[in-house]
Amino acid sequence: MDNTAAATPTTSRTIRVWDLPIRIFHWLLVATVLVAFLSAEEESALASWHVTAGWVAAILIVFRVVWGFVGGEHARFAQFLKPWQIGHHLTSLTSSVRHRSVGHNPLGGIAVIALLTVVASVIYSGVRTNGDAGEGLHEAFANALLALVAVHVFAVIAMSMLTRENLITAFITGRKRADLHPDVADAHPPMPLAVPVAGIAVGLAAYSIMAADPAAYTPGVRAEAGEGFDRGDRD
Repeated sequence: MDNTAAATPTTSRTIRVWDLPIRIFHWLLVATVLVAFLSAEEESALASWHVTAGWVAAILIVFRVVWGFVGGEHARFAQFLKPWQIGHHLTSLTSSVRHRSVGHNPLGGIAVIALLTVVASVIYSGVRTNGDAGEGLHEAFANALLALVAVHVFAVIAMSMLTRENLITAFITGRKRADLHPDVADAHPPMPLAVPVAGIAVGLAAYSIMAADPAAYTPGVRAEAGEGFDRGDRD
């Protein structure tokens, strides 16, 4: 939902936008991807954590997919996947009166799907890496993810400046200033059974990963066994 960005009087009243689970997911994924990149080289002090970071990211992806159907209003795919509105959104960026989105704007919604898809591709290619060709594909997806993250961070900062609204703070507190979004009510909360449904999905994912790779969550064991930083989850 878009609202005209006109005058911005100071007010302390806020509206609820992002639910707690989606915010926890977001910052955990940020931390997990950071650990994965810092542990990518065998010489890294964090090398033994590389595979574990990948598996944790996989669990987070499962959660986000489920939460996209049962989560809070602005976390749901149906609410922000509106590619037909991209043209209007781009036009508004060059107009004298810009528009603020309560949740993800149309381009932001596409970015969410792109990031989830590339993260999933990095994980899958890491699991299936076999020989130089497979490792090259894994690195290519990782570099694509790095590029997407850079674009995402730039876009968030740019939109924060253009709309005079701190989008980073909003994803920490879950709230936005009410005066910047007049006549907008608090976002609808997650569905009644959202938490248990997401919990079951996460539990099943974690169990499946453990069954496929018993050392998935114990990087120390993997290191002691002398397994490569990217080979502990092979056949």
